[in-house]
Amino acid sequence: MLFMKSQKVVIIGATSGMGRELARIYASRGSIVAATGRRQDLLYSLRMEFPNRIVTECFDVTGNSNIGHLESILGKIGGLDLFIVCAGIGIVSENLDREADRKTIDTNINGFAEMINWAFNYFVEHGGNGQIVNISSIASWRGNSWAPAYSASKAFQSVYLEGLHMKARKMKWGIVITDIQPGFVNTNMSQGNKRFWVASVEKAGRQIYRAIEAKRFRVFVTKRWRMIAWAMKWAPGFLYHRVG
Repeated sequence: MLFMKSQKVVIIGATSGMGRELARIYASRGSIVAATGRRQDLLYSLRMEFPNRIVTECFDVTGNSNIGHLESILGKIGGLDLFIVCAGIGIVSENLDREADRKTIDTNINGFAEMINWAFNYFVEHGGNGQIVNISSIASWRGNSWAPAYSASKAFQSVYLEGLHMKARKMKWGIVITDIQPGFVNTNMSQGNKRFWVASVEKAGRQIYRAIEAKRFRVFVTKRWRMIAWAMKWAPGFLYHRVG
């Protein structure tokens, strides 16, 4: 089915958590949403909530035919205005697990970069306008002994997005880059027994939606996590390394 006129939104990683919540928010507000993910059953149940507003494409960002899937998505919705990446993985472990690192890097760096690179170039080739959003993490600010690859991958994402933000401004393109940095949100990926200020998926989704619509560059979710980012950035190593 080919949709026309409504805002066209692609959400990479919409089977659960914040991606699924954002798909619901945008569909309920009249946008046409293409939701992607690895689990066909969860995509199907999401589509059934908004059968006239949501289409789906099942694939893994670490796969070998991502471009084909992205082109298939555009064929279904007839264009692209807003591209949101929510696909990610975080594995907490006391030991340094090579397989956990590999999965994290494949998803959060290689898969992320392919998705964002494709979307940026799509917007450049189609008039130089559009918005790219990525769900990064407050973990991007410093290292973490329990998930070093996760923190490093999120730092890669935020620095990459800052570079694209600068590139778009320098080239005078109207491409908006939005870097969302959540703290703890009550999702399946949020792990650990020392969580605090845990936001519900619904609350996080509302704040993310408002930030996207305001076309902000960097946003902390919930807002109080800005204080934690500041503390992490400026904490001297001899203090931070005791708790990281």
